[in-house]
Amino acid sequence: AYPSVSKIPSEIDLAVVATPAHTVPQIVEEFGKAGVAGVVIISAGLKESCDAGAGLEEQLLEHQKKYGMRIIGPNSLGVIRPKINLYATFADKQAQPGKIAFISQSAALCASALDWASEAQVGFSAVVSTGSILDVDLGDLLDYFGIDAQTRSIVLYVESIKDGRKFISAARCSARTKPIML
Repeated sequence: AYPSVSKIPSEIDLAVVATPAHTVPQIVEEFGKAGVAGVVIISAGLKESCDAGAGLEEQLLEHQKKYGMRIIGPNSLGVIRPKINLYATFADKQAQPGKIAFISQSAALCASALDWASEAQVGFSAVVSTGSILDVDLGDLLDYFGIDAQTRSIVLYVESIKDGRKFISAARCSARTKPIML
């Protein structure tokens, strides 16, 4: 354990934030200063819960732009990459390795899919819960999994799309080589 991110002696590729909403911007700024490339924010209670939360998300976007980091969330179940044993999530089920990338805007549906997959013995190349989509969006994830060698098909649960052009462009490109189910 370290008293702060700046005291960690090695580089950090990925950080997971699961703290009260009001502390998230300060923590993400510390990660940015430390050169952390990616952040998964599990914390809820930002713009989806109150007006003050919208201000917190604006601070997060400022930090994201200033330090060039990528952010998944907030309000995310997290990210799972079974083949490399990456479980940056609060889900209690471990996913089996497979060839399906599952991307969901709903953490509850993501958790249900993990429960079902465990019983049905269905594996995943990755499971990503996008949460409120502050930075990394569905188009970014389609672009990534569209060229991912571990992924043969992509399943998406979508509640809303902020950038329709980006999403359609990524879907067209990825659908040339992999089936996409929405």
